[in-house]
Amino acid sequence: MITVNVHEAKTHLSRLLAKVAGGDEVVFARGGKPVARLVPVQKARRMDDLLGIDRGRLWIAEDFDGPLPEEIVAAFEGRSENPP
Repeated sequence: MITVNVHEAKTHLSRLLAKVAGGDEVVFARGGKPVARLVPVQKARRMDDLLGIDRGRLWIAEDFDGPLPEEIVAAFEGRSENPP
């Protein structure tokens, strides 16, 4: 981590950006007190990297969207005294 004052940062901005691009962090100080930090931009993840990430980990039953048993429907509709 590199600490520079604001005047030095203005004078050497290109050099400081090159250091940040190389992975360093730069702290800008005013009167010796840190006021800001310049860090490398993290590469954003592409949607293509995320699609299919859980392939093979999920199982859905064949009757997933089939009709519910009557006692479950009755419980949802408040027609059952002994809900499941």
